[in-house]
Parts: sequence; structure tokens; C-alpha cells
Amino acid sequence: MKLGEKIRYLREVEGSLRSLDRAMTQQELVRAIRAEMDTAVSQSYLSQIESGARPHLTNTTRLLLARFFKVHPGYLVDDPEGYHEELRSDARTLHVRTQEDTLDLWLISGAERFRRDPELRRALLAAAQHEDTRRCLLLLATILETPSLADRLLVVLRPELAPRHKRSPSKASEKQKATRGGSQNAREGSVPTKERR
Repeated sequence: MKLGEKIRYLREVEGSLRSLDRAMTQQELVRAIRAEMDTAVSQSYLSQIESGARPHLTNTTRLLLARFFKVHPGYLVDDPEGYHEELRSDARTLHVRTQEDTLDLWLISGAERFRRDPELRRALLAAAQHEDTRRCLLLLATILETPSLADRLLVVLRPELAPRHKRSPSKASEKQKATRGGSQNAREGSVPTKERR
């Protein structure tokens, strides 16, 4: 991950932590740093870092952002070629996160990756902001494993997303025949017919 992507990701996390339901803007970040850290960084400098126009932070700014975002200063550099976050062992992390925090950060990261799909982004952030993210994901798994439950819930909760089922003529006629047959049987039991006489 490049430094600019990390700063955008941290703005997303900070926005979520501050209940903004979106990433903090660069300008909001500048104001928050000024208010909370009693020092300043310019919005244009942040923009250059995020766009890649400036490939590195000054050491002073790296330390300032690390303190503000509560990350290790070593995080605020480009990752080496071929580095994957998933391969990092828990023993090497400086701060041990709970399972819940790890899930939340993973979902927030996913929301950032899918920012062009606002509904999916909102769903990922909603799960991350829930107080028991793990339980939400387990519930989702149970819903998806239960035949047709997801479709039934969509019909009730989000009808615009519910699948549209078209009945094939053969199934519709079979159902009508079954209904007629059931009605006929009920009538045969209650009303004498010519055949019974």
C-alpha cells in the first residue's frame, strides 16, 4: 500500500470513529490536527502526499500524523514491493487489537475500496460501527445458509432489491390445477354428485 492510500484509509477510519459515516475530508483533518495537537499541517501538503506528487513525509509531519492517528510512525511509509498486510504475524504488531477491532478495520478498509458503490459502502460501515461486528457477520452467515430467507427478508425490508421471480406458464398452470383439484375434492366431500348416487 502506498503512503497516499494509507493516509486516505486513516481518514476513513477517523471519520468512522468520529461517527461521520464517511471519511474525514483533508480540510477536516487539518482543523482537527490544529485543534487537538496544537500544531498545523497544510491541506495542500496532505493533498500532495495523497496524490503521490510528494512521495515522502517530513519526519516532523510523520510523527505528528502518527500521534494524531495513533499509529506507529513506521506505518506512514510506502510498503515494500510484494508486501501484504495479511502476511504480517500478530507477534510483529506493536499494538495487539481485539478480534472486534480487526474486523472493524477490515470492513472499513473494504468500504474504502468500494467507495464507488454507496450502498455497499454504507452496509460495510454499518457492520463496522455495530458494537458486536462478529455477531452481525455470524447472523449474516446464518441468514444466507437458510434457504430463501435472504430473499424473503429483502421483500420485507428492501423491496427494491428483492429478486423478481417470473412464474413460468407450466408452473402457474400446475398450481391452478392443484388449486382446482383441491377445491373439487372439498366439494365432493360436502356435496353429493351424480356419480355417487
